[in-house]
Amino acid sequence: MSRPASSAVRTFVLAVATLAGGAFAAGADDRAVAIDAYLSQVHALSQFDGAVLVADGGGVVFTKGYGLADREWSVPNAPDGKFRLGSITKQFTATLVMQLVEEGKLSLDARLSDVLPYYRKDTGGKVTIRHLLNHTSGIPSFTDSPSYQEIRGGNRYDVEGVVTRYCSGDLQFEPGSQFRYSNGGYYILGAIIENLTGRTYEQVLSERITGPLGMTGTGYDHSPELLNKRTAGYQRSPAGVRNAPYVDMSVPFAAGALYSTAEDLYLWDRALYTDQVLSEASKQAMFTPGLGNYGFGWGIRTLPVGPDQAERTVISHSGGIEGFHSHIRRIPDDRLAVILLDNCADESLGAIATGIVEIMYGREPAPLKRSVAEVMYQIHREQGMAAAVVKLKQLRAEQADEYDFSEGAINLLGYQLLGEGEPEAAVEIFRMNADAYPDSANVHDSLGEGLAALGRKEDAIKSYARSLELDPTNRNAVEWLGRLTE
Repeated sequence: MSRPASSAVRTFVLAVATLAGGAFAAGADDRAVAIDAYLSQVHALSQFDGAVLVADGGGVVFTKGYGLADREWSVPNAPDGKFRLGSITKQFTATLVMQLVEEGKLSLDARLSDVLPYYRKDTGGKVTIRHLLNHTSGIPSFTDSPSYQEIRGGNRYDVEGVVTRYCSGDLQFEPGSQFRYSNGGYYILGAIIENLTGRTYEQVLSERITGPLGMTGTGYDHSPELLNKRTAGYQRSPAGVRNAPYVDMSVPFAAGALYSTAEDLYLWDRALYTDQVLSEASKQAMFTPGLGNYGFGWGIRTLPVGPDQAERTVISHSGGIEGFHSHIRRIPDDRLAVILLDNCADESLGAIATGIVEIMYGREPAPLKRSVAEVMYQIHREQGMAAAVVKLKQLRAEQADEYDFSEGAINLLGYQLLGEGEPEAAVEIFRMNADAYPDSANVHDSLGEGLAALGRKEDAIKSYARSLELDPTNRNAVEWLGRLTE
């Protein structure tokens, strides 16, 4: 049975049902109370720690921080706290590229090797700027490769060195034929921006976007530097919360190196309704969906939204980097914006944003579920894995509406056990997940990793081969198969 909605949320929904008017019939105060009640529930489930800002055409409806910006000093999160954005950086990179297009310094159909002369000619001659912007270039995402670990903790190369060594692999498919999200593609766009302007990416961003818009809480993150109101990043696992591992922020570069605040991202959202950063023609190009429903730095879908479930354009993007997740969702028809910044690395921000949107339109949000991995981990610690599996089956049969039994939740538990030096228990979890989701390349990849840790080479090869069969672009499986078959 589903958990009941809080009284504040339910009261709001009932109130809206009795009101006539536009898309947002209830007052901002009513909506703020309902959003706060909803997010308090979500926070209590350990699924959100961070800052939120919600706005409509009338301005900010609600903004608040939940949880702690620094757990060791008990500093609370706040809307002006600075969070790492991860891939939300890409929309700023795309905007800078489109500004250069407007100025005639670049063409969307220009070839990569023509605008970045040091790029390899055989593949760079096939890839255009448009392909890089909408993730149809076929260039592998360097962050998906095990070799990424070589530079993750410290970038030993300049931008040209990273592009040449890590972003110039063989194409995964013919450019323009498929959608495949690529951090490498956006890293290359940053290199192009620097090459055409003669300025660093950071300088161009400040001069063209954050400075003119007054986004004083936004910038290019430098790990060693002191940053006022910097939010610390954490990772939540079935075993609890710990400090996020270190990542040198020069590594994600134009694909994910920015930090910002909820308040600054509101300024950014509002600027996109004006010509402050881009012309209407450029924005139309940016917000036109291509393969994978992706434009230039944004995902674009037409979805049934609101009390009338009318088709509305929904523009959004998420980001993630060690210790942080972010999400921005825009519904231009109603100038609705939902901004979520999380510093405990939770991946459910999209679902939380959907819940907030439902409240804004007077609908009751679907309740989020507690991860079953936490329960299984505790039982495994106290009674062993056999008891944990029994409990899993019991919860799935009796309380399916209250717990998250997803592939990702179970996989998380497997990796927790693998990281704690329990490969046998991890393999049991990964195998159970593979049985439940037999067509998932990811779970077979994880099973292969667990089996390799156990020294079961032949079984690991079979799992990686199955993963590659399901997803021929899985570079991790390719590299592991190479190691295991040497």
